[in-house]
Amino acid sequence: MATETTGTLGGAAESNGVAQANGKRQKLHGRAFYESIGSPKLVLAPMVEQSEFVRLIFYSSFWYFRRLTTRFAQAWRLLSRSFLPSDQQRSLLAYTPMFHSKMFHEKSHYRDAHFQPLKATIPSPPDDYHTSQLQDSERHLDGHPAIDRPLTVQFCSNDPDDLLKAAQHVAPFCDAVDLNLGCPQGIAKRGKYGAFLQETPDLIASMIRKLHEQLDVPVTAKMRVLETKEKTLAYAKTLLDAGASIITVHGRRREQKGHNTGLADWQMIRHLRESLPKDTVIFANGNILQHEDIATCLEATGADGVMSAEGNLYDPTIFAPPPPIGNEGREYWRDKDGKSGYRVDAVMRRYLDIIHKYALGQTPPVRTPLWKPGDPEEAPVEEKEEEVGEEGPPRKKQKQKQDSKQKSKAAAKKEKTQNPNLTAMQAHLFHLLRPLVSAHHNVRDALARSRTGDIDAFENVLLLVEKAVKEGITAYDPNATQPAPPPPSDDPYESSLATVARCKRPYWVCQPYVRPLPKEALEKGSMSLSKKEKKRLEEEKEKAETEAVGLEVGGKVDMQSKETGEVVGKESLGESEEKKGEDVGEGVVEVPREGVVCG
Repeated sequence: MATETTGTLGGAAESNGVAQANGKRQKLHGRAFYESIGSPKLVLAPMVEQSEFVRLIFYSSFWYFRRLTTRFAQAWRLLSRSFLPSDQQRSLLAYTPMFHSKMFHEKSHYRDAHFQPLKATIPSPPDDYHTSQLQDSERHLDGHPAIDRPLTVQFCSNDPDDLLKAAQHVAPFCDAVDLNLGCPQGIAKRGKYGAFLQETPDLIASMIRKLHEQLDVPVTAKMRVLETKEKTLAYAKTLLDAGASIITVHGRRREQKGHNTGLADWQMIRHLRESLPKDTVIFANGNILQHEDIATCLEATGADGVMSAEGNLYDPTIFAPPPPIGNEGREYWRDKDGKSGYRVDAVMRRYLDIIHKYALGQTPPVRTPLWKPGDPEEAPVEEKEEEVGEEGPPRKKQKQKQDSKQKSKAAAKKEKTQNPNLTAMQAHLFHLLRPLVSAHHNVRDALARSRTGDIDAFENVLLLVEKAVKEGITAYDPNATQPAPPPPSDDPYESSLATVARCKRPYWVCQPYVRPLPKEALEKGSMSLSKKEKKRLEEEKEKAETEAVGLEVGGKVDMQSKETGEVVGKESLGESEEKKGEDVGEGVVEVPREGVVCG
């Protein structure tokens, strides 16, 4: 097994979760493993592989649906690390996208399209000897010791054997393997994996135990909280007892997704921290919108590390602290009121340079310094007009000229379209540029037309983005009267307005997407309730209103003695109904009281 030495523990060299002691491989576990990879407090989350969502884009005067694939490919992990100081970039633990275990170990094309640690295909079945003889020149991107560590590879699964076979393929190229128990999407429900395994703790335990006992690197697990603290604690103990070295706890329940996402419950994570053994390694996940939220979460939950998913998707600089005042340079923007952030054109430049260098294997283009206020005016750069082909079949001569070119480019095109770093570009840029494209539709349209592997098209989008940023900063008046922020709410679970005001930045600055709370989504009509949910809410409302005036829901029933009229017992109408005609006792009569409808 090819491994990378990262430190020592008790005289043994440590490498991707494995300690080399006296020439014999010894797998680390729990906190010892966590410390061997540097005790990272910053964690880049996995995302559901091909977690497709539908976004409405206005284009050419009509609405159309465009399906975007969300992935955290290696280029995005490298981008996220690049904003940390060079000596701190290994303090960020990154997860791969979620891979399907059965597909991964059975289908070579699936492995090649999603995980590329080697320039050749991954040996299958896994070959430890071949892997141990690898030269640096044979390594590719995923899990590369110099640029993509520490790294955890995540799988979804519902079969212990499938999970082990898949994990054995990636073990030489990562520090740990994670079992996804948190995916709440419909594809997970249909596939019987992710958060929809919560009702089968024995199956979960068997999968974790299988990897703990037979895999060469540690196994970890990512879970969601359950309905109560007691159930959540019991669930976490199941994972740990089976052999999980680290648990990541998403403070939302399974049903909290989409417009019903709401806020994560940090107190539930704090309960686990206080109830589990002190050496348990816990990562907290949820409610991380800005860099400042990381420290707040660590303090509130007592977790060892903080994982960011959607926050990083909209702002890949979220893990990096802001530069000191006066040292902003060209990439960072700060106004007189202290609101600040990295410019989207600067981030996009870095991203494309990484794509050029690592995904395409070519030298990035030479770029002029990023514009900032005070720079001398330059001659305007002529925008590239995209050629739109004629409708209908091409002419015969055109077809003859194109045939040879198409054949010679076929293999390269196939490679480009299968490269996960290239297929993810459009989706990543739509997230990064979300505020900008809502104001500059030409950028939105150009990005929508950009095709996988067409780096020139994305370079043209960058030119448009740089122009839009320059226009925005030039027109920005720091002395203009800004709208008064909404009064802060004492309860963030009741209103998102204060959060929006805290996170809002000009469109040229990276910023999170603040989801409206479920209550607000209902009021706006963007979310509707099921009949079951409506009934539950109506019952809760009735109960609250009734109990507020000292009544029982449905009314009260007094148990009175026939002889004396004294009350010998009380019960709610619901409890009375459950008796279904049973005798209440000799000499006792039921008398309806306040709240009982008798007519």
